[in-house]
Amino acid sequence: MTSFGWTELIGLSLSPLAWLYQTFTASDLAALNWAANVQAGLLAVLVALLLDRLWGEPPVWLHPVVLMGKLLGWSGQALAPRAEVQSDYLRFCLAALVWCALAALFFMAYGLAQFMLGFAPWWLWGLVMGVLLKPLLSWRMLKDEVLAVEAALQQSLPAGRERLSWLVSRDTTQLDAATVRESAIETLAENLSDSVIAPLFWFAVAGLPGAAVYRLANTADAMWGYPGWRGQGDRRRHWQWAGKWAARADDVLNWIPARLTAMWLALLAGGLSWAGLRRDAGVTPSPNGGWPMGAMAQALGVQLSKPGVYRLNPRGRAPQAADLEKSVKFASKVILSQVLLALAAMILIVLWRGRLLANV
Repeated sequence: MTSFGWTELIGLSLSPLAWLYQTFTASDLAALNWAANVQAGLLAVLVALLLDRLWGEPPVWLHPVVLMGKLLGWSGQALAPRAEVQSDYLRFCLAALVWCALAALFFMAYGLAQFMLGFAPWWLWGLVMGVLLKPLLSWRMLKDEVLAVEAALQQSLPAGRERLSWLVSRDTTQLDAATVRESAIETLAENLSDSVIAPLFWFAVAGLPGAAVYRLANTADAMWGYPGWRGQGDRRRHWQWAGKWAARADDVLNWIPARLTAMWLALLAGGLSWAGLRRDAGVTPSPNGGWPMGAMAQALGVQLSKPGVYRLNPRGRAPQAADLEKSVKFASKVILSQVLLALAAMILIVLWRGRLLANV
């Protein structure tokens, strides 16, 4: 009987990073197959980003995140109480169980899809994985919505406030033009991590199932994770305890991607003050959001704030009309960097496969 260790577990994994490890550690013949898997994973990333650029979001009836939102909405109505409760550990546990059940559902569905696709040629596998990965990330819609805020501000301050309210949950009616721009830039920076870098990171770690569970966690945090009253009329619920698990799960899953996003912004800006960035990241309520927001603030030389809560890069100037467009350009460079990185890795894997074929 042979032993079954951690290297065999890696071999059975749905993780592109595990495939990469096997490519450089397995025997030549086996490494050829793992290299083909890596090529499929890299192709999936390129296809997903290309589809996002060309067409944006799929129709609502086909969008898996819309389905996630519906399931979370239905279950949330049963989980969250209609009255404020100071301590409710039972509801916390029930919400955690529902979250885990939904995560398991999407993990298994996407895991089965990725596994079945693995029997196809690597290029077809990569193409279809890219189609499935695309709805789990979003850049074009985020960029368009942020630029629409500046376009609305050029019409009038009330129009800018109204357009910003599509993006943020805070009250926008009292914001001046600079604060409207600050909020839009903050949204762009934070969602650059949440909507692009994090899904790609979890795809690299755990394939399509990882990206799907991350997207569920991020959606659950948006719908369940903010404490206090939410909803109107019959749907009004209090989310003090029912949303705690969702909020903490999102914090954990975003911990590395938020810092990766800050590192990309720092690199593309030619270097930022890491001490200043750590200071700024420590003043935000979220353990993660301050990293990409603080990095964007430094890259632009502006200050970003939420009145009465935090002020990032306090020595920076107030954002001007051109700064919002500059923030989009910085974020676009981060996206382009992911494309170039995937292309470079694809070329290296092709060369490595050629070397392996020469040795077989």
